Amino acid sequence: MAKQGKEKNTNNKAKHTKLINQKKNKKKSQVEERKARLKAIVQKSKDSKSE
Repeated sequence: MAKQGKEKNTNNKAKHTKLINQKKNKKKSQVEERKARLKAIVQKSKDSKSE
């Protein structure tokens, strides 16, 4: 049977999803930036060892 009465509030769910996605994207970008920095440091270290 269908529910009687007031509709569910989907606005809060949409806002929550948006905020959670922002948080996930921020974390993912931070991880990728860190990997890139570490890769650059390792490459620089290898270059200085070979010289």
